Amino acid sequence: MKLSEIKNHLDSLEQITFMLPNGELVPTHFHVTEVGKITKHFIDCGGTVRHEEVANFQLWNGDDYNHRLHPEKLLHIIELSEKILGLEDLEIEVEYQAETIGKFRLDFDGKNFLLTTKQTDCLAKEKCGVPAAKPKRQLAEITDEPCCSPDGNCC
Repeated sequence: MKLSEIKNHLDSLEQITFMLPNGELVPTHFHVTEVGKITKHFIDCGGTVRHEEVANFQLWNGDDYNHRLHPEKLLHIIELSEKILGLEDLEIEVEYQAETIGKFRLDFDGKNFLLTTKQTDCLAKEKCGVPAAKPKRQLAEITDEPCCSPDGNCC
């Protein structure tokens, strides 16, 4: 989800809820303690230099159980961050505390913001010798040779 998308969703919500990948909701007294831009400048295992930027939201649960972040307040924080930090319409990455700091993508189901899992990947598979995944084919698509016919060689 991009910043423009979350802003559109916040305009139509009365309350903000975040759902973890396991279906649990982030406690309603969460804070958004940071909105920022993370820049990652790196070299992959194939020697290609890469540059990525994301908008980062950090969620945190304090001991102030009566705290509620309202949609208009989060919208104000995002707009202030865009203005002061020069945030563009970037993809959003959300940090949330689990056993360690978890990083999630963000989606929306019409009611809840969904924290979706991120996976590591090799960005240079062809240079690392990782074979490309073979396309899956339906058995009905294979018509090279009749199977189990008197002139076939499979029986």
